[in-house]
This record gives sequence, structure tokens and C-alpha cells, in this order.
Amino acid sequence: MWRFFRNLFLLAVVVTGAAAFWAYTDYQSFLQRERVLSEANQSFTVQRGWSAKRVANELNSLGVIDKPHWFELYARLSNQAPAIKSGEFDLPTPTTVPELLSILVEGKTVQYTQTIIEGHNWRQVRDQVANAQDLVQTLNGLSDDELMAELGLEGQHPEGSFFADTYAFPKNTTDADYLKRANALLTSVLQEEWEARQEGLPFESPYEALILASIVEKETAVPEERPEIAGVFVSRLRKGMRLQTDPTVIYGMGEAYDGNIRRKDLTTDTPYNTYTRGGLPPTPIAMVGRDAINAVMNPQSTTALYFVSRGDGTHKFSDTLEEHNAAVRKYQLKR
Repeated sequence: MWRFFRNLFLLAVVVTGAAAFWAYTDYQSFLQRERVLSEANQSFTVQRGWSAKRVANELNSLGVIDKPHWFELYARLSNQAPAIKSGEFDLPTPTTVPELLSILVEGKTVQYTQTIIEGHNWRQVRDQVANAQDLVQTLNGLSDDELMAELGLEGQHPEGSFFADTYAFPKNTTDADYLKRANALLTSVLQEEWEARQEGLPFESPYEALILASIVEKETAVPEERPEIAGVFVSRLRKGMRLQTDPTVIYGMGEAYDGNIRRKDLTTDTPYNTYTRGGLPPTPIAMVGRDAINAVMNPQSTTALYFVSRGDGTHKFSDTLEEHNAAVRKYQLKR
């Protein structure tokens, strides 16, 4: 009887050892085998709160891996299970399980982009954001005041409040998060440029400088002209001259603007008509980038008080009204 139990015990040891060896071999093979996915850079989304077990089962259901229990075990043994990030990931092919888990842990999610264009006004930006398929929409249907309150910017005018730049963001980013980020960047850049500004500028606050930067942004798309145009406007402000800039008139016209600006438009008073009113308009008239802000904070020293478009994107600068009128006749009236 004793011999029987001894043999039975030895058999159990052999079977257990064989099973353990098979399991170890299968586990190592699972880790080392390269997996060729059905499509290049297959997309996989980890939802917030998913456990390593849930991730393994989802990958298994997509056919990315088999034997999800081995994936979960590897994630736990390597202490990477708690570090798996949420988001959308591109899975390369071929790939191994350690490489796959590393991608999920490093959090290199798929990035989408959206651009706030220099010179676009708030209506254009809002329409663009509302139609952005890569952003989760949460602000549609809100008034401008309600939207700004939702962003934590209650009482602030939306025009000019968002920095013109290209933003990269992961899946499930909301329109509110996107706009908050653009506003935070504007605040940061504006303060940075304000602290490094020239002395003696005719601005009482960074916001006033932002207003003028938006006018400069609309006046020219030629980067090297911005400091000189800013210099003209700064000189006019110092002398108490009206800015007399068409983009502010157009902005004040709103939807009534049909692509043409007429003499009656220049004489019709609105809060934004810088032909009928002195100083700066009450708010910016467009979104701006760093170049326009920097130009206003560091305007070029110039004797010019006037400029007119040459029709090719550049401008003719003049010191006197007589010279300016001659330039207008030459470039605008073609005589």
C-alpha cells in the first residue's frame, strides 16, 4: 500500500511538473510571438476605469491577442497593470504583447488637431468648433454669455479670447476643454509679452494691447509689416489721432457687411467705428497669434502715420496726409 501511494505521489509530481512546464512554455511563447494585425495601425480605445482584465478581454474580442489570461498575468507580474492609460491608441503590426502593453502604459494616444486661424473672428471660431467631428460637443445651444460662463470666463467677451494656434488633443476631448486650453494659452502669451514690452506704450492693460493686436492681425498677413503697422497705430494713439482702420468698421457692421465698404459705412457710428470714435474699440475684433501681440508690444519706431494697401498684400506707408492721398490715388483709385 505504501508503495502504491509513493508511486501515485511521484506520478502527481511528474504530471504537475509537466503541466507547469507546459504552462511556462505557453506563457513565454505568448509573450514572444509576433502578432500580425488585420490592418496597419489598428485603433484600440481604453475607456477610463478599465482593469487589466477588461483590457485583455477587449483585445481578445478584437482578435489582437488570444489567451487574455496570459496578458492579464503579464501585466500584473510586470507591475504595469495599474499604469495602463485610457485613450485611443494605434497598435502597430507586427507587435508582441510586451510592446503592446508598453504602448498602453506610455499613454501615447492618437492625437487629433484643430486650428484657430489668425484673423478669424469669434463667430467663425465658434462655427468651426461646433462642426469639429473630433471634439465632443457640449456647448451647442448655449448663448455666448452662457458659453463663456461654462468656460469659467463669465462676463468676458469671447472675441479675441482664444489664442490662434494649432492644438493636438486625444479622443473624447470636449469643445469646452479645447477652448479653455486656447484661452489659457492666450493669457500666458499675452502676459509674457506684456512683461517684456517697450516702455511708454499707450496701453493701460494687456487687454488694450490685445485689442490693438487684433487690428494689426486684420490689417496685414505679411509678418514683417506687423511691427511697422503697429508703430503707425501707436503713433496715432499717442497723438490723439483716430485709428481710422477699415477692419474695425467692418467688424461693427456685423452681418450687414457684404464684402464692400462704402463711404456711408465709414460715417455710420458704431462702437467699433474708428473713423467716428477716438481710441481703441471696446473689444478685440479677431483672434490673434504671438506675432501680432509681439508687434504691438514692440512696435517699430516710424514717422509714418498712414498706410494703404498696394493690392498685393503689402502696404505703402506715408508720413503726411498729402503723401497718403497720393498713394490712395495710385494704389486704390488707380490714377
